Amino acid sequence: MKTVQIVLMNIAILLLVSCKEEVEKPKVIYGDKPVTKFDSTQISVADLPIQMEGTDYLIHPVGDLRVYEKGAKAKYGSSSVIDLSFTISNLGDEEITGYLQNLKFQKIDSDSLTSLTEKPALILTATYLKAIADKTKKQILVYTMYDVDTNKDGKLDTSDIKALYLSDISGANFTKISANFEELIDWNLIESKNRLYFRTVEDTNKNGQFDKNDVLHYNYINLLDTDWEVINYKPI
Repeated sequence: MKTVQIVLMNIAILLLVSCKEEVEKPKVIYGDKPVTKFDSTQISVADLPIQMEGTDYLIHPVGDLRVYEKGAKAKYGSSSVIDLSFTISNLGDEEITGYLQNLKFQKIDSDSLTSLTEKPALILTATYLKAIADKTKKQILVYTMYDVDTNKDGKLDTSDIKALYLSDISGANFTKISANFEELIDWNLIESKNRLYFRTVEDTNKNGQFDKNDVLHYNYINLLDTDWEVINYKPI
């Protein structure tokens, strides 16, 4: 009985150490500028276009073909079952979500498509600020995404630093508004002031992690400004 208890205790210790090592994996590795390349082995697909209400542009989400392998054995002798998902995005409440490589924009009276970016990217959300458009006629998209391989593992994923971007509804004026190497925490639209507020955290002690010893930054931008200047404020 004691032997079993010792074995179980050792397993628990190993699991705790493993979890700790995973948690402590740095999000930032400082040094040379990381270079991220497109993965040529992936197959890109596009969803059917989306048109936000009241706009003159179609938005085509672009991402990787999703392949899932089931553990159950197939009926006719194959070792596994492969599922393909050709759907790469979802739409709800004026927001496109997914793990997208890019978005392509098409004016409704044209057949030409324009890419949002030519650089590697992983786009999580693209949110249309309809309330601002209805009131001011200015049509803006807000993006949460990953744009730099900050942990230098050769790929863009959720282990990197999340960034905040804006663009016009046409994809033009694609602008990063969160600072480099600052992790986006959240953002919020204050419609009455035509402002987008957002918080970031900076790795001020340069340990590669975001923790209680780092500094929070509070920011907003006036969405009606042409240059989308980031203004810092101090609520505490």
